[in-house]
Amino acid sequence: MATPPSSIIFFLNFFLYAALLSSKTGLGVQGRQTAVLSPTLHNVHLTSLIPSSVCSTSPKGEDKRATLQVIHKHGPCSKFSQDKASSTSSSHTQILDQDESRVASIRSRLAKNLTNTDKSLTDSKTTLPAKSGKTIGTGNYIVTVGLGTPKRDLTFIFDTGSDLTWTQCEPCARYCYEQIEPIFNPSMSKSYTNISCSAATCNELKTATGVPPACSASTCLYGIQYGDQSYSVGFFAQDQLTLTPTDVFDDFLFGCGQNNRGLFVGAAGLLGLGRNHLSFVSQTAGKYEKVFSYCLPSTSSLTGYLTFGSGDAKSVKYTPSLVNSRGPSFYFLNLIAISVGGDKLSTPESVFSTAGMVIDSGTVISRLPPTAYSDLRAAFQNLMSKYPKAEAASILDTCYDFSKYDTVEVPTIGLYFSDGAEMDLDPTGIFYVLNKSQVCLAFAGNRDSTSIGILGNVQQKTFDVVYDDAGGRVGFGPGGCK
Repeated sequence: MATPPSSIIFFLNFFLYAALLSSKTGLGVQGRQTAVLSPTLHNVHLTSLIPSSVCSTSPKGEDKRATLQVIHKHGPCSKFSQDKASSTSSSHTQILDQDESRVASIRSRLAKNLTNTDKSLTDSKTTLPAKSGKTIGTGNYIVTVGLGTPKRDLTFIFDTGSDLTWTQCEPCARYCYEQIEPIFNPSMSKSYTNISCSAATCNELKTATGVPPACSASTCLYGIQYGDQSYSVGFFAQDQLTLTPTDVFDDFLFGCGQNNRGLFVGAAGLLGLGRNHLSFVSQTAGKYEKVFSYCLPSTSSLTGYLTFGSGDAKSVKYTPSLVNSRGPSFYFLNLIAISVGGDKLSTPESVFSTAGMVIDSGTVISRLPPTAYSDLRAAFQNLMSKYPKAEAASILDTCYDFSKYDTVEVPTIGLYFSDGAEMDLDPTGIFYVLNKSQVCLAFAGNRDSTSIGILGNVQQKTFDVVYDDAGGRVGFGPGGCK
């Protein structure tokens, strides 16, 4: 158990100033069964576009793996009661603008060497429920885990694009934003200890955060800053982490934040699911073998799951998850084709390979190379020509006014990856819904042909998305949750 000395607090303030001074949760397509008229069209009930006011929990079936529940931060299943009001157009604008900030951050980390991807791959299960929240990258998802002895339940954003797990900690030497649970107090945990500056793990922090560690009074300090200028600075520490009563990890390495600002609103911190050796995935590899999966619910009134460890996933089809030396924490994919209305587009495969693609749980809207997006948009607009257009919404330029319809016929969209993996998108993965008079195609085009493509979380909804990092692959299984 460690209590921060005043000298460390003084240094922490200086470290933050010196090192880090610079610088819509969308309505998903909801609920009701959608009829497939043919391999080319979905018959979508307009009532399914708006989340219910009542929370519905998705069943977990017979899966015995440790599972955490995933919940949308602003929906009726969430503890964040202040956010349960209906989203407004301005909130959607904020979400999409913040999504652009996250994408810009990912691009800046990868732009220097996108075409030099290192393709030499390494050619038991715990599940946490997941929730979506307006945090870094906006439409992120949250789960609840236990930290300390005795354990304190804390709500974390889970993020496949980040490595270091951190939470806000008392005494909040500089600043802590408002969170839903009481802030974690390390002095109340019997198993908490700070990491020494002389420890090898202290020197390894830079690979996980991008910021060199600092040191004062023999205690290791971390700092991490995100693309939207959110940040956390504090003590690098270890404590007991509890996922379920039978899945408990001693000496889990994490950041105990003393100075935290940004768009985390409500959540206690972040659970890093990247590939770095300090990530949760790597620290628990002895039990879960670097395998985890999640299903993001179709709407804010439903729940999904986050599961750790391998399981029986017969319907999952896998594609290699490539490693890029400039962004080794990200999970890269080879998108090779797109279909609209059952017909594959004529977009050359080289268009996708030039840009590359990562899958990211924190990005909301999928980004495509400009040529690929233009082809997708043209085919989609052609099959939706009988419906009135609506005003564009930020980065979303293909929007429709469905206010006078009870049902609409929507062309199917398929994404095809190397080695035979496919995603036949549910309607929840096709639209971003501001309201019934502004329903938009949930894809956006990049500005140039070399900018990284991103498979965002809207398109991932309802799929069982399986990350097998040890096997160098990512898989997709339809119907993972509602």
